[in-house]
Amino acid sequence: MTKKYGIVIISHSADVAYGIHQIIQEVARDVAITHAGGTDDGEIGTSFEKVSTAFETNEADYLYAFYDLGSAKMNIETIMEISDKEILLFDVPILEGAYVTAAQLQMDENIDVINKNLETIIMK
Repeated sequence: MTKKYGIVIISHSADVAYGIHQIIQEVARDVAITHAGGTDDGEIGTSFEKVSTAFETNEADYLYAFYDLGSAKMNIETIMEISDKEILLFDVPILEGAYVTAAQLQMDENIDVINKNLETIIMK
C-alpha cells in the first residue's frame, strides 16, 4: 500500500541523516521516511545518486523534504524537476522541521495546518 505523505531527510553527513531518521521514526512509525547523507565515498557532502534514491524508494506520493546545507537543497530542487512525486520543500531547521512534520503526519493532521506550522519556523 502506498502512503500518501512521507518525509525525506538530506544531510551532508550520513550520520546526521540516519540519526534524524531514527529520532522521527520514534514518533511516526506509520510515516514513510527515507534519508541520504554524505558523498559516495563516505565523506561530508552530498551525492545526487544517494539523494535520488532516497526520493525514489520512499513509498509516498507526496514528500516533505528537509535538508541541512546548500548543495543538499540544490539536489532536492533538481529532483523536484524530474520526479513524478510531489515534493514539498520548506527552508526550516532540518531536525525540528522533520520532527514536527512527522508527528503531525502520524496523527493525520490536515496538510494545510502542517504547511502553516512549517511557515512559522522558516529561517534559511
